[in-house]
Amino acid sequence: MNNRCETLERLSNPSRFKVKIILVTLFVILCWAYSPIGIRIGLQAYEPGQLALMRFLIASVFMAFVAMVKGISRPRPKDLPMLAILGLFAVSLHHIALNYGQRGVSAGAASVLAQSTPLFSTLLAHFVFKDRVGGWQWACVLCGLLGAGVVVAGDRGLGEVDIHGVLILLAALSWSVYFALHKHHSHRYDGLTMVCYTVWSGTILLLVFAPGLLGAARQASVSVNLGVLILGVFPSALAYLAWAYVLAHSNVSRASLALYLIPPTAMVMASWVLEERPSRMVMVGAVVVLMSVLALNFEPAKGAKAS
Repeated sequence: MNNRCETLERLSNPSRFKVKIILVTLFVILCWAYSPIGIRIGLQAYEPGQLALMRFLIASVFMAFVAMVKGISRPRPKDLPMLAILGLFAVSLHHIALNYGQRGVSAGAASVLAQSTPLFSTLLAHFVFKDRVGGWQWACVLCGLLGAGVVVAGDRGLGEVDIHGVLILLAALSWSVYFALHKHHSHRYDGLTMVCYTVWSGTILLLVFAPGLLGAARQASVSVNLGVLILGVFPSALAYLAWAYVLAHSNVSRASLALYLIPPTAMVMASWVLEERPSRMVMVGAVVVLMSVLALNFEPAKGAKAS
């Protein structure tokens, strides 16, 4: 019924429907730009593992409510290992590395490094899935990794480069592995079902960090717990549902370009909420990373046009 109403709205009033898509896309950008800021706030009272668990316990409860309202498919027993692996890379490993990394990386720099996922996806495509990677793509990957190095070096200064920036890149690598696996298995279930079981399985794996969580929540200030609540509901749940809606009703390539607004939005939000000011090296590195990833995404269209 909802799909029929949306189709009628799209046909009868296309300009209004386009505005609706733009507003939903802006909502997604704001949610995911808040993510590194919410992590920085949560780390004031929680250990990295505890923060990841608390965040996704909140997201899991929220997704359970959505699943009851919308309805999702039951997983086949043979697919349970696959869903657990998706949860490992998308939730557990990704957010553990992200949280530990943000102990020593600013929110703005973390948002830039997190956008390096397509670089690692290209490397996985070549070395794991044996896909052909052309010279243009290799140049984009090398430039992007160079830009990531500039961001890491410029965030805390050349003399203070440590493992934290590498952990953010590990989080991006983990997300690229999830993306590749999801691409190969997404045909088995609809998008909402895949998101729900990925979040739930990843949360179950994070239960190893449960000891001490309740005590940390009690000792945390109201503002910190509010920041974590927002982190669990908006970037971890609502944003994924909103993004699925955007992808279902617009051009995927065009919609994906909007995601490059996340790092500058995160930097502006971090300067306001956390009073962080990115250095010039971080800004330069951010431009290099984002331009490299952007050029990488445009290459398939060029190749298709030439052929």
